[in-house]
Amino acid sequence: MGKIQNRDTRYFIEIDLETLKIVDDGYDQKENLDGGRQNNPKIHRLFLTRGQYNKFVNRQAP
Repeated sequence: MGKIQNRDTRYFIEIDLETLKIVDDGYDQKENLDGGRQNNPKIHRLFLTRGQYNKFVNRQAP
């Protein structure tokens, strides 16, 4: 079963601050994201709109 996508869904990419490379992308419900705080201070989570996220994911597809 897929993840729920509704008005409470937040889309994001995670960037390694040392290399400036994207290390992860995804989406989840806002109550599960802990206000955007990261456990790892070397990783930054950047939130995107649904359209931006979909364009990003489509560009990664082979």
